[in-house]
Amino acid sequence: MSSNHSYDFPQPFKEVFLSGSDGAKLNAIHFQNNHPKGVLLYFHGNAGDLSRWGDIAGFFVDKNYDVVVMDYRTYGKSTGKLSEKALYTDAQLFYDYVLENYGEDQIILYGRSLGSGIAAQLASKNVPAQLIMETPYYSLLDVAKDRFPFLPVSWLLKYKIPSYDFVTRVTCPITIFHGTDDNVVPYDSGKRLFDSISNNQKKMFTIKGGEHNNLIQFDTYLNGIDEILKTN
Repeated sequence: MSSNHSYDFPQPFKEVFLSGSDGAKLNAIHFQNNHPKGVLLYFHGNAGDLSRWGDIAGFFVDKNYDVVVMDYRTYGKSTGKLSEKALYTDAQLFYDYVLENYGEDQIILYGRSLGSGIAAQLASKNVPAQLIMETPYYSLLDVAKDRFPFLPVSWLLKYKIPSYDFVTRVTCPITIFHGTDDNVVPYDSGKRLFDSISNNQKKMFTIKGGEHNNLIQFDTYLNGIDEILKTN
C-alpha cells in the first residue's frame, strides 16, 4: 500500500499515526461516533491491512461504538521491524492513545485470529472493561505444530504468543467466539484456551458450522455480540 493511499469508509473516521520508541511509524484508523457507548481497540487477523479491516470494524461502529484499529509493522502504511515484542509494545502504545480519549472502563479489547493473542497480552497488563476474542488460539506455537497455513514459516520459529498464559492474568470479563468448522485455527485450540481461563467471568460461544472468516453470518455470533456489549 502506498503511503499516500486515502482510506474511504462510510462511517466518520480520522487517520492516526503513532511513533514507536525505535522510530517505527504505526498507522491506525479511529472511527468516531457523536455519543459512543464505548470504544473497541481492535487487533486484526493476518490477512490484509486497514483498507480491509476498516470495513470489518464498521460492524461495531454501526452499533454506536468508537473503534481504533491499527496495522501491525510491515502491514499497510505501518513501518518498522516486526517482532513478537514489537507487537506487544505497539499494542500498549495504542492502548495509551485510547486512554487519552476515553475512560479505561469504556475500553473493550477485541482480538481476531492472530490479533487475539495480542489483545490477551494487552489485557493482562491493563484493566479494560472486556476482552473479546474471535477464533483465538491456545498459543501460536501450539497451533503451528498442527496447522497454521496463514503464517509464514519464519513466524513459526519466532512467534510463540502464549495466549493460555496471558489469560490467567486477565481480570476483566473474557468472551470467546469460535466455529466448529474452523480449518485455520481449530476449534479445539480455542476451547483449550477457554478452559485455561481461571477468571470466572468467562463465556464461550460455540458456533456450529462456523468457519474461520464467516462467524458474522451466524445468529449465535450476532446475538452473542449484542448480549455482551449490552453488559458493558
